[in-house]
Amino acid sequence: MNYVCKKYSVVLLVIVLVLAGVLSADVRLPSVISDNMVLQQGKSVPIWGWADANEAVTVTGSWGSGKWETTADQDGKWMVKIDTGKAGGPYEMTVSGKNPITIKNILVGEVWVCSGQSNMEFTVKQAQNSAEEMADANNYPQIRSFTVGRKVIYAPMYNCNGKWQICSSQTAGTFTAAGYFFGRELNKQLNVPVGLIHTSWGGTPAESWMSKEYLENDPNFQPILKRFEEVSAKYPELKAKYREEMQKYDAIAPKLKAEGKPLPPRPEEPIGPGHAYSPTGLYNGMIVPILPYGIRGAIWYQGESNAWRAYQYRTLFPAMIKNWRDAWHEGDFPFLFVQLANYMQSEPQPVESDWAELREAQLMTLSVPNTGMAVTIDIGEGDLHPKNKQDVGKRLALWALAKTYGKNIVYSGPIYKSMKVDGNEVILSFDNVGGGLMAKGDSLKGFAIAGADRKFVWADAKIKGDTIVVSSDKVAAPVSVRYAWAINPVCNLYNKEGLPATPFRTDTWPGVTYGRR
Repeated sequence: MNYVCKKYSVVLLVIVLVLAGVLSADVRLPSVISDNMVLQQGKSVPIWGWADANEAVTVTGSWGSGKWETTADQDGKWMVKIDTGKAGGPYEMTVSGKNPITIKNILVGEVWVCSGQSNMEFTVKQAQNSAEEMADANNYPQIRSFTVGRKVIYAPMYNCNGKWQICSSQTAGTFTAAGYFFGRELNKQLNVPVGLIHTSWGGTPAESWMSKEYLENDPNFQPILKRFEEVSAKYPELKAKYREEMQKYDAIAPKLKAEGKPLPPRPEEPIGPGHAYSPTGLYNGMIVPILPYGIRGAIWYQGESNAWRAYQYRTLFPAMIKNWRDAWHEGDFPFLFVQLANYMQSEPQPVESDWAELREAQLMTLSVPNTGMAVTIDIGEGDLHPKNKQDVGKRLALWALAKTYGKNIVYSGPIYKSMKVDGNEVILSFDNVGGGLMAKGDSLKGFAIAGADRKFVWADAKIKGDTIVVSSDKVAAPVSVRYAWAINPVCNLYNKEGLPATPFRTDTWPGVTYGRR
């Protein structure tokens, strides 16, 4: 019996060793390098993966005679940079080591990362006119989308769940709506394939999408890390309390519902380890796995979750952009973002607003080289998740078409440039006036004015050439003007190309989020 056991143990050990040898010999690729992918045109783009230590790896593509060779390092990691040439396809690519892998149906075109929180996660099937849009999607097979699987992790993760999908009426409904309408506009105007790498998670703050190194290296961000450490320490206690509150809620909710009575607020699950709001958690789990895939640029739709710390966002958001650019090793690639839309009910009088301050922080980010901002102050519908993602995508695409692809078009609405006080009037000048300034409606709305007392009142505003003259008989000596300075302002300044002006203020007085970190 012992002999038999030993015999089978030896056989089993041999099988395990053979299998281990076979598995370790396989050349492997990350999921983002797979069938139906889009490679960035006109660049040397990275192709990478894993193999045995010191294993020779060869990459060939059917679009030319190129052949690229490398050797895996001691950890089995390898990478080559391949030349893609001009847009086209479909092509195939073969990666060979001790085993061959053939990637099929590859297109070469323009690749953009689409990231942020819920308004980027918002899908085509949720957007306005979704049925028509999904039916129309069959016309755009050159658009491909890769969605990164959700993952929170505190150490870099080098692969993810996901696959490239070809745009069709059956697949487009699950694409990011803002990303799809952006990509569709590029596809129409440039007539090249477009690849969208979608990586987003609703409700998440910017710090979730940053590396620990970048958060630790700026004293302004230390409170973010400290706050999460404190919350994590209390998490077991808070989690137990949450379970108790949920039990009470689940016990009373059916009865109240049956009686037609309103339900109390649902208990909120506490933030702790593994939560999507964790600093660095999504950078490690949802950005690192797609590094260093060759891209043209990124579009970003986020900010709501940082509104209560809008002043901090002035430095946090640019730091995140730098973090990504440094990690991709693509230089200052185009980074386009969406300014927060109007939300909730409009205010009857000029008020301070954290959302207005967040929009200001986004506007200030235009000082970062090669950035662009789509203004959406007119299409929010008073909804946290406005369905009009078509205009969002188109306005992002205007920036890309003008600034990245060199099209001679008006790409932005009016942006405040300077002010001059003349008696009881303030004369405002703007960039990006396009064909001229205009009001949608009978007269300009959304302007408020204040003197040195900082008490704002609604103002009269009139267009005079490429300037706007603002005044009020209640303010004899004006000091500051604000426009669309509210969470849901009534405002109607555009250029004649139909692009809205960004909200702004001429003063630098401390706001409601000043000092919050």
